[in-house]
Amino acid sequence: MEYLDFEKPIEELEAQLAKAQDLEKETETDMSKSVKELQERLESTKKDIYKKLSPWQKVQLSRHPQRPYTLAYIEAMTEGNFLELHGDRGVKDDKAMVGGWGMLNGEPVMFIGQQKGINTKMRQYRNFGMPNPEGYRKALRLMKMAEKFNRPVVSLIDTPGAFPGLEAEERGQGEAIARNIYEMSVLKVPIICVVIGEGASGGALGIGVGDRVLMLENTWYSVISPESCSSILWRSWDYKEQAADALKLTAPDMLKNKLIDGIIKEPLGGAHQKPQEMFEILKKELLKEITELKGKTIDKLIEKRLAKFAKMGAYK
Repeated sequence: MEYLDFEKPIEELEAQLAKAQDLEKETETDMSKSVKELQERLESTKKDIYKKLSPWQKVQLSRHPQRPYTLAYIEAMTEGNFLELHGDRGVKDDKAMVGGWGMLNGEPVMFIGQQKGINTKMRQYRNFGMPNPEGYRKALRLMKMAEKFNRPVVSLIDTPGAFPGLEAEERGQGEAIARNIYEMSVLKVPIICVVIGEGASGGALGIGVGDRVLMLENTWYSVISPESCSSILWRSWDYKEQAADALKLTAPDMLKNKLIDGIIKEPLGGAHQKPQEMFEILKKELLKEITELKGKTIDKLIEKRLAKFAKMGAYK
């Protein structure tokens, strides 16, 4: 397990616990009392640390290298019954955007989402989870397919932003994202969007318009990353922690400002600590939301979706 800088006390206690357990095996000495004390201290320390995480620490947790990514969630929730679909029928298949049909407890669902890589080679292959215009056009193609067959759409958001390269702009990055926002606003099927990691800028919003927009507990959603905000305002990345505070990018801040509809709890320490538990939590939440949304007429669904996003940013 990799540890972040604020998790050092946990790392030290876990090392002590492992050492005590190894010593007990090697010497056949009863160390149950010491082991129990260390386990209690460890649990208490974890609760203290994760209870008062700063916005920047939550950003760090959302980027944890062992945190599960989109395909891991889809494969687990569909129990391997997932058919991935490829290509935008125009340019190519963008590996940073994935999608396809999957069965969620017998319910056919169209899944889409950004995919990051689990190692250096895969990160390059997936373009670090930053889609090109063809990625957003592929996502739209799949959403339109879901509309054709009257199936709900589940969007899993995890991106540091849309790819900012010159070639992406030449192929219409801005238009592709804007088109998705427009089409998702009036798509005639239920849409559930979940931020499972990073939700940065238009890259996230390009698949982020839905009847329900949810965030996992240790994720962030903002127009800009703390580092980029810091570099613009202070000409340095050194103020990223202050930027994270000012951006109000955590799940509780987003819920308070009525920009999302709910927060999904993670296992103590983050989704990467107990991935299987996290998959089950999200699956249960998705099934609940799909059941509720399917009980509404399409006209009512679209009307409420448009009204919700139209109210955002309005003030007296």
